[in-house]
Amino acid sequence: MKRRRFITLIGGAAVAWPLAARAQQPAMPVIGFLHSASPGLYAPFLPGFHQGLKEAGYTEGRNVAIEYRWAEDRYDRLPALAADLVDRHVTVIAAPGSTPATLAAKAATTTIPIVFLVGGDPVAIGLVASLARPGGNLTGVTNLTAQVGSKRLELLHALVPTAITVALLVNPSSPELAEPQLQELQVAARSLGLQLHVLNASTEREIDMAFATVVQLRPGGLVIVPDPFLTSRIERLAALALRHAIPTIFQYPEFTAAGGLMSYGSNLRDLLRWSGLYTGRILKGEKPADLPVQQATKVELIINLKTARALGLEVPTSILVRADEVIE
Repeated sequence: MKRRRFITLIGGAAVAWPLAARAQQPAMPVIGFLHSASPGLYAPFLPGFHQGLKEAGYTEGRNVAIEYRWAEDRYDRLPALAADLVDRHVTVIAAPGSTPATLAAKAATTTIPIVFLVGGDPVAIGLVASLARPGGNLTGVTNLTAQVGSKRLELLHALVPTAITVALLVNPSSPELAEPQLQELQVAARSLGLQLHVLNASTEREIDMAFATVVQLRPGGLVIVPDPFLTSRIERLAALALRHAIPTIFQYPEFTAAGGLMSYGSNLRDLLRWSGLYTGRILKGEKPADLPVQQATKVELIINLKTARALGLEVPTSILVRADEVIE
């Protein structure tokens, strides 16, 4: 072989080898992110999910891609959005903070792993066989919202002990989440001698209508029942409660930070962090069936004293000493 031809062959190989190596590199895994809310309103909570992914070794755009699907509060769109993610053969579906999205994903696939964050009991809802041994293709996190809901009613009653009637704001579009909470609250109300008046809201207009009804009823207080639609409107709900001078309690600390009176429950960003961490572990090869469902164990009581004063309420010392944070 002539020297010039030998050099040409070597040069051609030097170009071909990197191209072949690049062609053999594995494709970047894809997370299908499915949620019932809208991206703009849910944006404050998303950093928790990305933090969990980062702790598992994944960063969006660097070594993992995320396909986002938002139902924009139209729960009837979720089945088609879930089916689209399945058709795209995503590696894992994450539905953190939305029971309706989780149920839609479960109905769409029995093979693609699904990571959820739900407020109800995932066993009762039919997502997993048990918390310790999920089985199937689903696992995730539960904050057991229904069990904590009765405590919120008790706290509100302690703050407004003369109240006879308490209003509940509920999104009826998600019965899997709403009904267990309503049952718990009814039991708690009977033990406290309270009457409950349920107000439904699944649209912006219905939120306004619900608060107009509250003004007419003049209940002693208002309990907002957690739901993705209502959670993504925390600032609006806090403003309406203050404007109409209704003592109100919700689950998440963002409510009191926005001017709401009280919040009692788990931190949603922390729960989303767990969802991201589990999603990352599944990307690394772990099976949903082998990952026990995580349960929220930490709840926080936050009181906004500035709002209490604006409402003319004196917060009892018995509540103040229990508070994890007091906003003055």
